[in-house]
Amino acid sequence: MSTRTAHAPKGIRRSEGVAGWLFTAPMLIVLGLFLVVPVLMALWVSFSDWSGRGSPFSSSVNFVGVDNYSDLLAGGGLAERDFGISLRNNAWYVLLVVPLQTAIALLLAVLVNRQILKGRGFFRTAFYFPSVTSSVAITVLWLFLFSASGAVNAVLSWFGVNGPNWFQDPSGVVHNLLAAVGVTQGPGWLTEPTVLNVSLWDWLAGPSVAMSAFVLMAVFTTSGTFMLLFIAALQNLSHDVQEAAMIDGANGWQRFWRVTFPQLRPTLFTVLTLGLIGTWQVFDQIYTGTQGGPGKTTVTPAYLSYTSAFESQQWGRGAAIAFVLFVIIVVLTILQRVVLRERGVSKRRMRAYSVARSQTANKEGRP
Repeated sequence: MSTRTAHAPKGIRRSEGVAGWLFTAPMLIVLGLFLVVPVLMALWVSFSDWSGRGSPFSSSVNFVGVDNYSDLLAGGGLAERDFGISLRNNAWYVLLVVPLQTAIALLLAVLVNRQILKGRGFFRTAFYFPSVTSSVAITVLWLFLFSASGAVNAVLSWFGVNGPNWFQDPSGVVHNLLAAVGVTQGPGWLTEPTVLNVSLWDWLAGPSVAMSAFVLMAVFTTSGTFMLLFIAALQNLSHDVQEAAMIDGANGWQRFWRVTFPQLRPTLFTVLTLGLIGTWQVFDQIYTGTQGGPGKTTVTPAYLSYTSAFESQQWGRGAAIAFVLFVIIVVLTILQRVVLRERGVSKRRMRAYSVARSQTANKEGRP
C-alpha cells in the first residue's frame, strides 16, 4: 500500500463539499424563495396591523407586538371565543379521526396482505380509491348522502331510526347522549370556569352532529392511504420471527400483538404524525360544505384563519392563528414521539426472563 493511500484524508474533501453545495443550491434557493421567505413574512404580519393593502413592510404598517396573539388567547372578547370554539371543534375532530383512521387502515392492511385472500389487488384499489378522489367532490357527495332526505337517513329509517338533518344540527353528540338519560345542564364547576372564553361544559359537548359527518368522511377518505403504508411495512417484516413464535405455540392474536405490531412502530409513528397534521389543518371540506355552520360548530382554526384574513381583513389575527396552530402541531408531534419512543426492557422483566430461562435449562439438563 502506498504512503499516499495510507494517509488519505478521511471525510468529505473540500472540492467534494463545494460540488455538493452547487448541486443542492437550486433547490435551496427555490425552498428559500417559496417557503422560508413567505413564512418569515407571515410571521411579521402576525406582529403587525397590516390591512392587506400594499406592502406589509411599508411605513404605514405598524408593529403591534403580541396584541394579535393576546386577542386570541386572553382578549376576553369575540376573537378569543371564536378561537376557543374552533379549537374545541378541531380537538374533537382530531380525537376521533386519528385513532379511527389508524385502526381501520391497519385492519385493512392486515386483511389484504393475507396470501389466502383472492383478488387482493382489487380490494387494495377499492380501499385506496376514495383517497385519490377530489376532496371537494367527496364533500359534495357527502352533502347529498347526509341531507335530511339523503341515503343515510333512508337506511336508518329501515331500522326505525329517525335520522337527523346532519349538516344543520349544531348539538353536541356527548350532550345529546347525556340528554337521553336526563342530563341537560352541567354542574356549576363545569359551566362557570372558561377556557379561551368557552365553558368547560361546552368543551365537553363533543363534536356536533354536523362535525360527526365530517369525521366519517375523513375516515372514509384517508384510511386507504395509510393502509398502503402499513402494507409496505408488513411486506418488509421478516418471517423468521413469526415462525419462531409459531413454534413456541403463540396463536394468531399473540403473534400479531407481541411480534408483528411492535415491529410496526416506525410506520405507526409516521401514520399518526401525518394524520395529526392533516386533521389539524382541515379546511377545504369545511369551506365547501358548511363554511363553519351551523352555529360555528364546524369552524376550525384553519378556516378561522382564512375568514379572519380574507373576509374580515384582520390579516395580523389570521397569521397569528396560523402560527398558534403550527405550535400546537409541533408540540403534539413531539409528545407523540416521546410516547412512541423505543424503551429498554425493564429490570423486572429481565429478571423474570432470566429466571424462566434458568428453569427451562435445568429441566432440559443444559448448563
